Amino acid sequence: MVYVDSWDEFVERSVQLFRADPNATRYVMKYRHCEGKLVLKVTDDRECLKFKTDQAQDAKKMEKLNNIFFALMTRGPDADISEVSGKEQAEQQQSKKGRGRRQ
Repeated sequence: MVYVDSWDEFVERSVQLFRADPNATRYVMKYRHCEGKLVLKVTDDRECLKFKTDQAQDAKKMEKLNNIFFALMTRGPDADISEVSGKEQAEQQQSKKGRGRRQ
């Protein structure tokens, strides 16, 4: 098991691992409330990547990683993930909707 220190490196290597073998790759989140630690794990039974944090601000990053994996799982491993966004961007798009004149 390898703990990756950098968030960007963890995301990049996790996506590479998923694209290499999408049927065997698993993504696990574990939160320990008593310690306040969040551990993310991506494995394909040959390589295991882990990222550990105790920062609350990393929850937004985790949400974006979830969206990336959801996109890869639904669109296929060759999907373009550059347009995948977090919740805050989706909410901004929804809030712009319906600002026109009512009839």
